[in-house]
Amino acid sequence: MRNLSYCSDPFLYQRRQTRDVMVGNVGIGGANPIRVQSMITCDTMDTEKSIQETMELAKVGCEIVRITAPTVKDARNLEHILKGLRERGCDVPIVADIHFKPEAAMEAAKWVDKVRINPGNYADSKKFVIREYTDEQYAAELSRIRERFSPLVDLCKQRGIAMRIGTNHGSLSDRIMNRYGDTPLGMVESAFEFARIARDLDYHAFVFSMKSSNPKVMIAAYRLLVARLNEEGPDWNYPIHLGVTEAGEGEDARIKSAIGIGSLLADGIGDTIRVSLTEDSPHEIPVARGLIDNIKKTSNIQSASAVNGLRRGEHPASNSESFREQGIELSFDPFSYQRRATETIVVAGVGDPGHKIRLGGEELIRVVVRKTNFDKIAHKIDKMGDYKPEIIYENARIVEVDPRDDGAIAKLNAQRAPQIVTVRDDVDLSVISAFRLLAAELSPRHPILLKDTLSRVNAGNDEAPAFAGLRRGRRMTNDEGSPNDRMTKEQASSLRHSDFVIPSSLDIGHSSFLVTLLTAATNIGSLLCDGIGDAILVQGEEAPGQALRLSYNILQAAGSRIFKTDYVACPSCGRTLFNLQTTTAKIKAATLHLKGVKIAIMGCIVNGPGEMADADFGYVGGAPGKVNLYVGKTPVKFNIPEAEAVGRLQDLIREHGKWVEPSEQRTEAPV
Repeated sequence: MRNLSYCSDPFLYQRRQTRDVMVGNVGIGGANPIRVQSMITCDTMDTEKSIQETMELAKVGCEIVRITAPTVKDARNLEHILKGLRERGCDVPIVADIHFKPEAAMEAAKWVDKVRINPGNYADSKKFVIREYTDEQYAAELSRIRERFSPLVDLCKQRGIAMRIGTNHGSLSDRIMNRYGDTPLGMVESAFEFARIARDLDYHAFVFSMKSSNPKVMIAAYRLLVARLNEEGPDWNYPIHLGVTEAGEGEDARIKSAIGIGSLLADGIGDTIRVSLTEDSPHEIPVARGLIDNIKKTSNIQSASAVNGLRRGEHPASNSESFREQGIELSFDPFSYQRRATETIVVAGVGDPGHKIRLGGEELIRVVVRKTNFDKIAHKIDKMGDYKPEIIYENARIVEVDPRDDGAIAKLNAQRAPQIVTVRDDVDLSVISAFRLLAAELSPRHPILLKDTLSRVNAGNDEAPAFAGLRRGRRMTNDEGSPNDRMTKEQASSLRHSDFVIPSSLDIGHSSFLVTLLTAATNIGSLLCDGIGDAILVQGEEAPGQALRLSYNILQAAGSRIFKTDYVACPSCGRTLFNLQTTTAKIKAATLHLKGVKIAIMGCIVNGPGEMADADFGYVGGAPGKVNLYVGKTPVKFNIPEAEAVGRLQDLIREHGKWVEPSEQRTEAPV
């Protein structure tokens, strides 16, 4: 499988070429720009509120809006929502979101511009049944699916509307789970079952998605999807919709989204994106726009001569071959995560003179700071809790190289002793390309230090391109009316007036910090998910405490180093059975101190059980005002009144031996 091709060149950005799929008056794929979409959160039967939320999204730059249709009645009301939107001059395309109900899909398809179906539950109910299917039984299941799905395909084809075949990691069918397992391959095969039916009926106006709350799983699934599409032939060139599902809220959700979505955009994969936040939907749009803008800025930093240069001792302009044409192979399997195997070394650590710290091998991925930043916070290290720096860059004898310099690489590879190595700051390659190339060329015994940018904001005029104009001591802020700015003020205010203290600040209203966050999470997060990296340095953020917080939160979101409670929280929609934002805040207030515990917060059952499998405990809406609690993917407590549910969740955590009492001491949050 490793030999399958998922992009034209993993060392040089080139957007994947696809066919056009029209969603109303908006084109996806082909030569169209990467489109931004989102989803309203109100009850679909509330026509006026649905119209209002849709228009608010369109106003802030959302190009496609999705509305849930959980029943035929809801689907029928889409007619009135569409009519109201068009009467008010809003022509944004509308997508109906369907789970479980083919009948609702058939009704919705009469009115909307696109229908999203989930192949895991469109014609199946989830029972977590373990069963071995014979080939004959499996074929019979596919015939049953064809019978249920074909009428929708025929209607979409007749009306000339689009479809998304959207697999969710948390809701694979029992049939897929038993044959392929809870794997990226299972996710791809689940979508292909439905795609083959559509193609047999000569319907091609569809896009794919492979969503997961785990960025590593999501990245692997999308890469495998594209590789399989390439393998099937040139007419399987369908557009791709990207998203990290159940990302949560605040800084952590933006980091997780950037790791998943940003990594794939950097690979040239993705034609439309949705950032799923447990916040008001308009907050998603600046993040999505930022990810797209970031790829535009960073993916082609290198000129052709820079990409081709310094191979085999040649001058950059003298070699016309790309890295791939020169036979350079990736150091990692793009479809299956495995950390790059290095030897362990000992370097000077932060602390008492003579203190040493181990890195590489199976050691934790370490957090590095420059000495200038360390000096700014040295007086309060003891108060920084889990966000302490571990290594000072200048004290660790780190070797800096241009990964295209054969002589420098050969010299390192000839050394018997392992050495921590990084890319020089003046290298004119994109960060992801530079470190992939370094990992491919460097002997695997040498640990690698990752950087978020290859230029520093506090190194004279040598500033990262994304921060041009943002000089020291001055921040560029968003307009007062921007969603991120409102989010910051509203949420920060609510936190100040409660006991809910979150160490990762939600103060991301400054456009410069949002760019820093998205850049760092995309670049470092992508490489961590490729298995590359034994230490990280965030140098695109000049505030040392903020850079440290960002470093640790990237490691947490990538699943590389768990140092705090982990939350999986779905974005709200019309199916949600409680207020997700306030409920998430209450659960965090009660459990934020439980390091290493993973809690899923789901508004309804759509993805609940499947996503529970990746969590220790789950809090899932079961009925209006009622909550079901899960251990893993198993429901254990039912129909708990919402007012009692957080306390009962704490009791459940105690029953399973994972509860500890909160410390009375508070650590100082980095700033």
